[in-house]
Amino acid sequence: MVRVFIAGIFHETHSFSGDVTGLESFAIHRGDAITARRGDASQIDGFLSVAEREGWEVVPSAIYTGGASGTVDHAVFEQFWGEVKPRLEAALARGLDAVHLSLHGAMVTSACDDPEGELMARIRGLPGAEALPVYCVGDLHATLTPRMGALSDAMIFYKECPHTDQFASAVLAAELLARRLKTGVRPRHLVLVTPIVWPPTGTGTKDGPMRALEDAARRIEREVPGVLAVNVVGGYAFSDVPNAGVAFSIVTEGGEAEAREALRELAGIAWEMRQGGIPPEHDLDAVVRDYALKRGPGGKGPVLLVEPADNIGGGAPGDGTDVMRALLKYDIQGAGVAIADPEAVAALQRIAIGQKMTLPIGGKGSPLDPGPVTLEVELISRSDGVFELEDHNSHLVGSLGKIIDMGPSAVVKHRGLTILLTGRKLPPFDLGQWRSQGVNPEDLTMVGIKAAVGHRVAWEPIASASYTVSTSGPCTSDITRLPYTRLRRPVFPLDSLPEDAKA
Repeated sequence: MVRVFIAGIFHETHSFSGDVTGLESFAIHRGDAITARRGDASQIDGFLSVAEREGWEVVPSAIYTGGASGTVDHAVFEQFWGEVKPRLEAALARGLDAVHLSLHGAMVTSACDDPEGELMARIRGLPGAEALPVYCVGDLHATLTPRMGALSDAMIFYKECPHTDQFASAVLAAELLARRLKTGVRPRHLVLVTPIVWPPTGTGTKDGPMRALEDAARRIEREVPGVLAVNVVGGYAFSDVPNAGVAFSIVTEGGEAEAREALRELAGIAWEMRQGGIPPEHDLDAVVRDYALKRGPGGKGPVLLVEPADNIGGGAPGDGTDVMRALLKYDIQGAGVAIADPEAVAALQRIAIGQKMTLPIGGKGSPLDPGPVTLEVELISRSDGVFELEDHNSHLVGSLGKIIDMGPSAVVKHRGLTILLTGRKLPPFDLGQWRSQGVNPEDLTMVGIKAAVGHRVAWEPIASASYTVSTSGPCTSDITRLPYTRLRRPVFPLDSLPEDAKA
């Protein structure tokens, strides 16, 4: 029986948030808890579904899953490796056919710029694993490095942003592994990193340069002999590491020259469309003021106030107050905001449903925010914050599964504003976040969305209008303001480059 070892570490690291991410920020699955994830629609489940179909014996070790937050304490990585190494050595001693790695790809630790590449190097350094097939799956917002390409046989990155294809991407990675095991043909994995860095707002795949690049990638897969997969990696602008930014890779059984020419073609498209990766943003006050004066855009459904600077999925604290302040300033009736504020939730435990309390809300997580807003609020409801995602292809499900825990939560009202307070920050990628707390999101007039792109699948179908607005916060779309120290230079848009500097 074919034996495949599985391990994984998943984190999107924001180098400029100022905080350090410790072990407590990771959900850890070990041994049988990994194989028990069959059916949860996650990235792990995608691999397990192919393993089940192919009749593989899965050898599980450890999978550490984090979200988006500050630089990871390197001790977390060493603990992870301390669990994986002995299990991998034991598996190798018994006989092992391959390794599957479940990754995000944009992790940074206090001692390592490229932990995913380091993990692959350590695996390759073990006796018996030097030439073992190593197949991986990762996020479109990864930092793809040449080292990863050199040490892996194949990597598959999500093709969609918002990410609705985590399961499918893991399936493809596992199917390519199955192909390798059956044919014995080892593919090349070739990587090209461009001199381009786009903020998360520029990496949506519905339109713009990412759509053009994904379309070109699918064409290359059809037309270039031997090509098995083409990856368009939008990158993660908030990781201050040498290779952050837009990159491409090709997994091919064909000629290297043809594959490298295809990589250069993709780099050329990205360079020609580079300005499109930095979308404009609206003035928050003007948008809300105009809504108040006109009594809304006249459509059915909420107006979305999308604030990427407080993008939870990008590592921001999710408690920014700018949108809440604007809604209060213009007294927008029926509006809603979600704020991650465990202190406020804890304080509300002291009163009964229907009672009122004055407390500071939000503004505690970033020095860039103007600070908490003190409001008298009425407590509408409380819950443990656990709910099932409405959309099992949600941007969230790939890493967290279908059941979500946003921590103890409370819904409060101040005048016409409904505020959902959560004990843990949760990206707004599923309408079940609101509906599980007794609030119908379709009935909100305006709603603050702490995201860049990942909210679109859930929210845009019910929205009457959507505005990406400028607010304070660490996930600014104006990345020229970020104090990079380790990023390769020169890169667009931080530096002036010649017109032909596409790769």
